[in-house]
Amino acid sequence: MQHRREHRVRAAAAIATVAWLFIGLCLLAGCSSRKGPPEGPAAEPYLTGPPDQLTVTILPDPIIERAVVVRPDGMISIDLVGDVPAAGRTTAEIASDIERRIARFKRNAKVTVALERSLSAQVTVLGEVGRPWTFPLERETRVVEAIGLVGGTNIFAAKSRIKVIRYGEGKSEVYKVNLDAMLNGDLRTNILLQGGDVIVVPPTVSATIGHWLGNLFYPIQRIIGVGSRTAVTVFSGGTF
Repeated sequence: MQHRREHRVRAAAAIATVAWLFIGLCLLAGCSSRKGPPEGPAAEPYLTGPPDQLTVTILPDPIIERAVVVRPDGMISIDLVGDVPAAGRTTAEIASDIERRIARFKRNAKVTVALERSLSAQVTVLGEVGRPWTFPLERETRVVEAIGLVGGTNIFAAKSRIKVIRYGEGKSEVYKVNLDAMLNGDLRTNILLQGGDVIVVPPTVSATIGHWLGNLFYPIQRIIGVGSRTAVTVFSGGTF
């Protein structure tokens, strides 16, 4: 009996040693249950446009800081230099242009341009969501956030077959989004949105069949309904 007990203790110790060895190797190799960073299309530099709101800061002292709005003509107005083109440019390009223009008035000028509100870029969410909507991108927004802003998906949504449609350079690109996977911690398809993106949340197969059958039988239901109302009218009028 004593021998058998010692054998069990040695076996348990061996198993524990192997387990700790495996855990140690896993940690050294960087094993982790977490998913990597979100994958998807690379985010393009943001190009400003009317009526985006910008903050322009010009150093050194005396510091000039101005909140400006991109006008319909694509220009902004800055002290000392007047109108500066802004539409269709990045904030870095606008800052560089202001630095060049203001150099003759302010020595060693350093200019920064920050995007405060992005009102020219909009995203549209369609399909099986709480309330389909088009809204401006006022900050960095990913797919999950956009769907949340429209009330989330409804019971008819095929959450694993969501698509983001992006138009650019004369052609459309379609990116697949799997909301089911995101809810389980896989954020690889939670892509960063850009102005003009359209998110489409399609219905499930059963919901599609239901919609199709409803459209198919709707004319028949209308005919039956009209016939029933006619019969009631005739009967009420004492024809029979």
